Amino acid sequence: MPVPAPKRTFARTVTAVAAALLLIAGCAGTTGTNSAQGPNPPELPALRSLGAGEGQVNLIAWAGYAEDGSDDRNVDWVHPFEQQTGCKVHTKIAGTSDEMVSLMKTGQYDTVSASGDATLRLIAAGDVAPVNTGLVPNYADVFENLKNQPWNSVNGRMYGIPHGRGANLLMYRTDKVSPAPDSWRAVFEDAPAYAGHVTAYDSPISIADAALYLMKTEPDLGIKNPYALDDAQLKAAVDLLKAQHKAIGEYWSDYQKAENSFKTGDTVIGTTWQVIANMAQVDQVPVRAVLPKEGATGWSDTWMVSAKAAHPNCAYRWMDWIVSPEANARVAEWFGEAPANAKACDHTSDKAFCTVFHASDDAYWRNVHSWTTPVKNCLDGRGASCTDYAAWTAAWTGIKG
Repeated sequence: MPVPAPKRTFARTVTAVAAALLLIAGCAGTTGTNSAQGPNPPELPALRSLGAGEGQVNLIAWAGYAEDGSDDRNVDWVHPFEQQTGCKVHTKIAGTSDEMVSLMKTGQYDTVSASGDATLRLIAAGDVAPVNTGLVPNYADVFENLKNQPWNSVNGRMYGIPHGRGANLLMYRTDKVSPAPDSWRAVFEDAPAYAGHVTAYDSPISIADAALYLMKTEPDLGIKNPYALDDAQLKAAVDLLKAQHKAIGEYWSDYQKAENSFKTGDTVIGTTWQVIANMAQVDQVPVRAVLPKEGATGWSDTWMVSAKAAHPNCAYRWMDWIVSPEANARVAEWFGEAPANAKACDHTSDKAFCTVFHASDDAYWRNVHSWTTPVKNCLDGRGASCTDYAAWTAAWTGIKG
């Protein structure tokens, strides 16, 4: 998830705004289950047994995922890991999924906290190996609907350990937008009403937002999965986004800047994350975030192990540590996401945290279509007739250009 870490934790403030932030789920969707579709990765072995630690581990992580006290001396789950395992942590902070993919190709890193718009690219290229979940004891307590999903597994083989997740919500200024929207129509067909004050997430994966809307509103297009688009379906989504572009004030990737834009009124409606809604509520900005009736896209991050890992034993120890109940609770609260470990909710400092972030709300997540890398071998089972991420990247450049 390409954003900087928040410089403050919201655990102490979540309860005060919890009632305002609880979201109402819309029409049923699905996160999907894995099948034989998607990439055909090279045959690579998973680690068979856990050996002695190599003394260090090299991570690629989103900012906020491997805190060592540098940002806040009270926020540190890296040094306790080092003391317990003897594995010294070296972290490379990445700003985008594309950067993560490029860095993993070098073979210099052992593990990466990849989002769903990168995972299948890493798997297909043979840059990451399957994961032996039996060597990660805390995997047993990961929510079942995060396991064996299209963005973290292929043909039933897990290629990582789930870390956390969130939905891409619709947020609006209650003093500027009326009536209260309950549909993505507000940022597509109705966007001209807010011209110059609409925002959207700045990434090719945002094409899936338009595809999801069309999947629900234009059934004749035949879209079954917002990440599985043939040429005609991609064109329809691109056309919708090009029309929206005329009303866009700014695209965002830094969530602190996104929150500030809502605060100043430069933005009045657009795509958001729960943590941005939390920040805005704490700062007394009159906003509301909703999960629209069509459902939403979302993100689910996965710790993956390099196929060339020089320190695989320490990498496995890190994966087990970061999804342990205590560590997973701490990173979830610091970053602003639903934890992956079901037992983490017993360890959050704010007992309303998991309710606000819908950690165990299966019905909620059935309406969230987590980012999954588009590949030519259609994820909906149609065969090799879909557009891949390269085509989406070119299309996104055209939309913004």
